[in-house]
Amino acid sequence: MILKKTKTLTNGVEMPSLGLGVWRVEDGAEAVDSVKWALENGYRLIDTAAVYKNEEGVGEGIRQSSVPREKIFVTTKLWNADQGYESTLKAFDTSLSKLGLDYVDLYLIHWPVTGKYKESWKAMEEIYKSGRAKAIGVSNFQEHHIEELLETATVHPMVNQIELHPTMSQEPLRNYLKEKKIQVEAWSPLGQGKTLSNPKLIEIGENYGKSAAQIILRWHLQHDVIAIPKSVHQERIKENFNIFDFELTLEDMEQIDALNENKRIGPDPDNFDF
Repeated sequence: MILKKTKTLTNGVEMPSLGLGVWRVEDGAEAVDSVKWALENGYRLIDTAAVYKNEEGVGEGIRQSSVPREKIFVTTKLWNADQGYESTLKAFDTSLSKLGLDYVDLYLIHWPVTGKYKESWKAMEEIYKSGRAKAIGVSNFQEHHIEELLETATVHPMVNQIELHPTMSQEPLRNYLKEKKIQVEAWSPLGQGKTLSNPKLIEIGENYGKSAAQIILRWHLQHDVIAIPKSVHQERIKENFNIFDFELTLEDMEQIDALNENKRIGPDPDNFDF
């Protein structure tokens, strides 16, 4: 199984299958360096959000790297307090300004705020049609949120970024999204580090000369899931990208699948208060 390093979204846009997430990365030097190191080591997807408060550092890291802007896939997200039609348009302008970019490659609604996300989506569609976001999507949406969105949407979401890792494998939602041709993307793909000490993952890793993190990331990619591991350490950033030179067997994939406990680390999209 030779894995392509990109996935084709429904509108034909190519999205890298492995990227750098920058949640909890400090703005300034930490964000700038992480982004530069990632780009130097082959990453072409950088995922940020308004609420991470590091869009400026991400933009600066992109400018300081030797990789041309058009070869980098930049994602940012609309925060909950900014949801609604007019406020979404304004929030997007603010994000673009902080990033110092003319466009982003993907703009996501961060959480399904009840009574707001359909209005927000209308603004997202407008942003998309203007060309200032090459693709649009959602994050943390359950099946029923997407069904509701599709009642009025003229552009379907191209991506749904969800919590997904070996102990929260989200198989029913993944199957639904595949049916709807919505690309699955995993946040906290390593379970915020909690899965790295799992004996089974360590054992599988030893068979391939790989770390538990590399095994988990390869598992995501073989399930057609885009993964965005976060790290601020140069060596770890490099290691996380080094997963295109081996392939997990079907048996190993099944053993990792069996670790699922439907156990969230993050908030429940049907019950959050922020």
